[in-house]
Amino acid sequence: MYHNFAEVKIALSSGKSVLDIVEEYLLNISQNKDLNAFLEVFEDSVRQQAAAVDLKIKAGNAGKLAGLVVGIKDNICFKGHKVSASSKILEGFESLYTATALQRLIDEDAVVIGRLNCDEFAMGSSNENSAFGPVLNPVNRKTVPGGSSGGSAAAVAAHLCTVALGSDTGGSIRQPASFTGTFGIKPTYGRISRYGLIAYASSFDQIGVFSNSLEDNALVTEIMAGSDEFDSTASSKPVGNYHPENQIGKKRIAFIQESFETDGINPEVKNRMLEIIEKLKSEGHVVEPVSFPYLDYMVPTYYVLTTAEASSNLSRFDGVHYGHRAANAKGVEATYKESRTEGFGPEVLRRIMAGTFVLSHGYYDAYYTKGQKVRRVLQNKTKEIFNDFDFILTPTTPSSAFELNAVSDPIQMYLQDIFTVHANLTGNPAISLPFGKTAENMPFGIQVMAKPFEEKVLYDFSSYLEKITL
Repeated sequence: MYHNFAEVKIALSSGKSVLDIVEEYLLNISQNKDLNAFLEVFEDSVRQQAAAVDLKIKAGNAGKLAGLVVGIKDNICFKGHKVSASSKILEGFESLYTATALQRLIDEDAVVIGRLNCDEFAMGSSNENSAFGPVLNPVNRKTVPGGSSGGSAAAVAAHLCTVALGSDTGGSIRQPASFTGTFGIKPTYGRISRYGLIAYASSFDQIGVFSNSLEDNALVTEIMAGSDEFDSTASSKPVGNYHPENQIGKKRIAFIQESFETDGINPEVKNRMLEIIEKLKSEGHVVEPVSFPYLDYMVPTYYVLTTAEASSNLSRFDGVHYGHRAANAKGVEATYKESRTEGFGPEVLRRIMAGTFVLSHGYYDAYYTKGQKVRRVLQNKTKEIFNDFDFILTPTTPSSAFELNAVSDPIQMYLQDIFTVHANLTGNPAISLPFGKTAENMPFGIQVMAKPFEEKVLYDFSSYLEKITL
């Protein structure tokens, strides 16, 4: 199968059609159904798209992404196709429009092969919270692929599509990328439009890309990025060219001391990080530890704020305005209660209730207001580090992928995001790079964080790291 877009382009130049390439992907998807990565394969529409792109190639006016086969997380809207956020409450709903980020890829002649399984409403770190069953990790089918964008990560790792789109609220792209050995980016908040992304926590969510190569990741991010009249939070800062170049000057790199001292970090992850740090030092870069004393506060702050936003965002799915309606409910209140009880899974219900409590009279200041104050402290401290350094280096995850059903305690599951929530709380861009493996040959990621809107610099440094460490 095709490992990346470069291989797709070689196949096209040697006489294959986009339709041929799509058929090969469709066959691979059918042979890997056990992964449960796809909730729906768009067999008819992807063939139609492929045939149309083939005509454009013959006419010599095809876009930059002709032949790129894209999978989309099931919370990204695609006109005329179902979208459910892997929840029963939206079962059967068909999207009335296409998300801006996806439309920009289609405009450059990418073809969309299907919608990918995820944790329900993007709430989870293992992809075990989907209403349609868990996704398996193609690296080792006994393990989880990570969450919430587990289907997207698994599809890219198993070569069921060339790239996949996911969303990242607290690590939902980078953590699955770490577990599956793929590249996964969370761009700067506002770099890519959220129009057409089903919201979980609006001040955290960001669409990003999974790929098997850094070049594909940069190309797709560059095309999706930029201002959007439909999203007032999308930045109008110019995008530029993100193509990674590994020629960089000497850099100043910080690593967070506490991330090496936290309980639960796998010694193999820690040792790989130390190897990379030593390699960077030997190449003449300044690499220094910095203290970030708020590491233990990040996950609680994240869950206070995101559950509050989720409680607000998901209030529309009540069986009256939107979503599944309980068949036997009598009266408005019963309709709300029964529709939401039937439609939402346990993790979503848990977070809605937690968020409603956080926002309730008498507790708002104690939790939500305090959470926002802590977020500001985290942002200020991060900005302070970036005054002296170009990048912050941490592990992406404390360990490699864990086995299905191995983590049953919600708090333990939330702590899977201990290194990734930082970038969402502060809005910085961060990427997970597949530069580590355990003795059991299970992948894990190295996370690099940069200053806001410095995606180009982040890709260049990642390319340089790839060159010196692999």
